[in-house]
Amino acid sequence: MPTQNDGVMIILSSPSGAGKTTLVKLLSELDNFEVSISHTTREPRADEIPNKDYYFIKEEEFKRLINNEEFLEYAKVFDNLYGTSRTPVIDKLDNGKNVLFDIDWQGADQIKNKKLDYKLITFFILPPSKEILFKRLSNRDMKDKLIADERMKQFSRDVLHWINYDYVVINDDLNKCYSKICNLIKAELTNDSKDYDLDFIRSHIEKLTN
Repeated sequence: MPTQNDGVMIILSSPSGAGKTTLVKLLSELDNFEVSISHTTREPRADEIPNKDYYFIKEEEFKRLINNEEFLEYAKVFDNLYGTSRTPVIDKLDNGKNVLFDIDWQGADQIKNKKLDYKLITFFILPPSKEILFKRLSNRDMKDKLIADERMKQFSRDVLHWINYDYVVINDDLNKCYSKICNLIKAELTNDSKDYDLDFIRSHIEKLTN
């Protein structure tokens, strides 16, 4: 049975290119915070380390894990499958570790719907503008402009899911964004007052979607 000494679950989601993976890595350096490593069927990127960044597996193995109900959540993103194993996450939480999730809105919805007896805090990360997002996507390991264009179309759909998150944070400056998330996590854990302007967020989303 979960107790008050258990860890908390912290989800970071974002449209592709908004910076959630970098933020998760920064948060994982805090005491008592650990990243939940996802399984994926996609190929590793040049800077990724197998079994550290992701468990890279074949689609057949992924489907076996689905059939065995071993995933806390899973989703198909850009023709690749991603999923989080249940057992390692529960073990970490029961041992008082705070678990960070780098997952999209589909996975976040599934975890919320599981209604696990652990505290859950969810963040949706947004870029400062569509122009900056496109530049980030184009500068990444995506030489193909069509891939960046495809992700921009997906962005317009993904951004609509912001409403289902506890907090939306704009990643204009990485250090400021990181500090904002840290402060909101601390306020949640201590029941302190929160520096969070929902009207400002709504206004920013209107600019991104118009």
